[in-house]
Amino acid sequence: MTAAKIAITLERDVLDRLDKLVAAGRFPSRSRAIQLAVEAQIDRVERRRLAQECLKLDPLAEQTLAEEGASYDLEGWPEY
Repeated sequence: MTAAKIAITLERDVLDRLDKLVAAGRFPSRSRAIQLAVEAQIDRVERRRLAQECLKLDPLAEQTLAEEGASYDLEGWPEY
């Protein structure tokens, strides 16, 4: 994957805290720390959205579909 340079603005206290973590060896650089933080936040947002969509599902209807699909699939499998 190719990387792209961007400019961001951080509050001074956040930047100071970030620099302390980099100096302590928790991250190799500011850039890597910010990249990991953004990736983690995006992952959280995507998981939350998936969870919200799953809540909309009707468990009984999903179970019925799964059982119908399973019986159909078993008919197509060869005997061993």
